[in-house]
Order: sequence, then structure tokens, then C-alpha cells
Amino acid sequence: MTAHENRISRPQKIAFAYAVILALVAGLNLIPGLKQDDGTILGVFALDFYDDMLHAASALWAGIAGWLGRRAALTYLIGFGALYLGDGLLGMLTGSGYLDAGILIYGIQDSSLVFRMAANAPHLALGGVALLAGLVDRR
Repeated sequence: MTAHENRISRPQKIAFAYAVILALVAGLNLIPGLKQDDGTILGVFALDFYDDMLHAASALWAGIAGWLGRRAALTYLIGFGALYLGDGLLGMLTGSGYLDAGILIYGIQDSSLVFRMAANAPHLALGGVALLAGLVDRR
């Protein structure tokens, strides 16, 4: 194996970073003081067991993809990015996403644009950056 083959590619590094970020997000409910009396994190995000499992599974997917190699990491970045960006866009339009089945359970929500922006910004940012990184690095 050459030194070049042994190097971790940029998509792999990004996938590993996503594994760490998403694992931290999955653990937010476990950090004392972050969860408010109304069940929200920082007064905005209501993360339940299903959200935590979604984030944990996404972290595991990212970590495995990064470990498997460049091609798997690119597939992860594009797939994850499209899923999370789409969820964030739907959340902006309707107040509910699809990754947690919110659109099926709660339907269209009557919430302010400011709240929708705050609630969906993480999925828009994480999804958008991942998708862009995957598409840019795909050569």
C-alpha cells in the first residue's frame, strides 16, 4: 500500500466529523441543564427518543462510511445530505419534517417563520453542507 492509499480523503474526514456532531446531538437530552421544563433543548428543539435514535443511526452511518473509504463517504454525504436537506425544507414549508414522521403524525403546523427557521436550521445546514461536499468531491 502506498502512502497515498493510506491517506484519509476529505469526504472521509467530513463523514467522521458528521459522526461526532450527530453523536453529540443524539446525546443532548442526556446533558443536565439543557433540557427545559417544556421538554425542549435550549427552548427550541423538542428531541424525543425517536429523534435521538435517528441522530444516533445517522452518526453510526457516517462513522461506518468514513471507515469504509472515500466512495462510501461520498455516498453517505450525498444520501444523508439529500435526506436532511429535504427534511429541513419540508419543515420550513409545513412546520413538520418527514425523518421523524412528523408530517404524518402532526401534519401542517401553524408556527411562525422565525420558529420554523430556528427549528429547521440544523437540518438545512447539516444537509446542505453534506450534499454540497459530496457533490463537489465527486470526481
